[in-house]
Amino acid sequence: MSDFDLTKLLAERGAERYELHTRHLNHQLPRMLRTIGFDKVYERAEGASLFDAEGDDYLDMLAGFGVMGLGRNHPVVRRALHEVLDAQLADLTRFDCPPLPGLLAEALLARAPGMERVFFGNSGTEAVETALKFARYATGRPRILYCDHAFHGLTTGSLSVNGEECFRRGFAPLLPDTAVPLGDLGALERELRRGDVAGLIVEPIQGKGVLAAPPGYLAAAGELLHRHGALLIADEVQTGLGRTGDFLAYQHEAEVQPDLVCVAKALSGGFVPVGATLGKEWVFRKVYSSMDRVQVHSASFGSNAQAMAAGLATLHVLEDENLIANARRMGDLLRERLAALVDDYELLHEVRGRGLMIGIEFGRPKSLALRSRWTMLQAARRGLFAQMVVVPLLQRHRILTQVSGDELEVIKLTPPLVIGEREVDRFVGAFTEIMDEAHNGGGLLWDFGRNLVKQAVANR
Repeated sequence: MSDFDLTKLLAERGAERYELHTRHLNHQLPRMLRTIGFDKVYERAEGASLFDAEGDDYLDMLAGFGVMGLGRNHPVVRRALHEVLDAQLADLTRFDCPPLPGLLAEALLARAPGMERVFFGNSGTEAVETALKFARYATGRPRILYCDHAFHGLTTGSLSVNGEECFRRGFAPLLPDTAVPLGDLGALERELRRGDVAGLIVEPIQGKGVLAAPPGYLAAAGELLHRHGALLIADEVQTGLGRTGDFLAYQHEAEVQPDLVCVAKALSGGFVPVGATLGKEWVFRKVYSSMDRVQVHSASFGSNAQAMAAGLATLHVLEDENLIANARRMGDLLRERLAALVDDYELLHEVRGRGLMIGIEFGRPKSLALRSRWTMLQAARRGLFAQMVVVPLLQRHRILTQVSGDELEVIKLTPPLVIGEREVDRFVGAFTEIMDEAHNGGGLLWDFGRNLVKQAVANR
């Protein structure tokens, strides 16, 4: 029996975490975290809370970029993982058909009417890559359309349909593609007339900036695509699995009929990497058209027992605890309470989103004193005011949030679906306090803003 002791190793070396990252991983991550004061040490987590070594709790309004939809360390998913490990299954033989992938596929398809088959990978970007490959093969066409400011992942294929230039810069050449404005059916039709479009990939609500597709757009886009022999691909990696108050965000409009749907993130309850591409029968039959093509698209760790067990447990918890309804109810409450503040604070421009995917956008104030400070920040780098709010939310109020994208004055909230009124009260109270300070010329907040300006200028 091996004498490997993970608990002992972590006790001995855990304090080196930031130095280990600096030496062996992305050296800019510890530097960035220290610069903005995010270099916390979290010792454990439960539900919507993180805890440091002193036992202080931090409200998690990020959920690991949406991965922790059930909250952290949900006991039902943990138990399922213990059970599947204790079962000592003959996993990943690749020359059998184990039951767990079929059961999880069945459960997913039951919640996504119109979808008929599933491919399991390991991440959201893999789910997108699968959809891109399947769409191109099924249609025999090379080009994929996407929307301005979209985010679909960072591997080469998904990067090709990424609407943020900061991610694409330096990685060309990519796949042939074209960006169209979200909601612009005319631009979509102009591209489709060229006859080389395999499909359009679109987020029902864009993660970068929390921008929703206009009402009716997805249905009209799908109809237009189908008329031209192209596919509608719904990227639900972040919006899916209950986050917006329905199982999938496109289901808020009954007329939307995608051909392929990408899900990932929250599917395993945050425990195991997993992604899935759901699709129409004819698309899968075209890709896997003969026994010679049985492995034409596969993933070494796809459909592994741990991911499948976690996925089944996650879907059970979503229903058993009524978390989708809770996301809708708490999302409405949080959004309404934040929107009520817009008239009180001239720096607060808009609150938008759906369910527990909420964007808080800041904008240019009217008063001279605030306008001069806003201009100072904007001249150095867009997005600094949002960062000015995110940092004290963590430092003073122990609430973890994020700026929604590069050079965006938007804070994005994607908390676990388990939050209740207590967490809503805590966030709104903290946010209101910070807005009061910003509008009253609070020295500490604007001093921090000046430090951000200096860092932004130094990094140019």
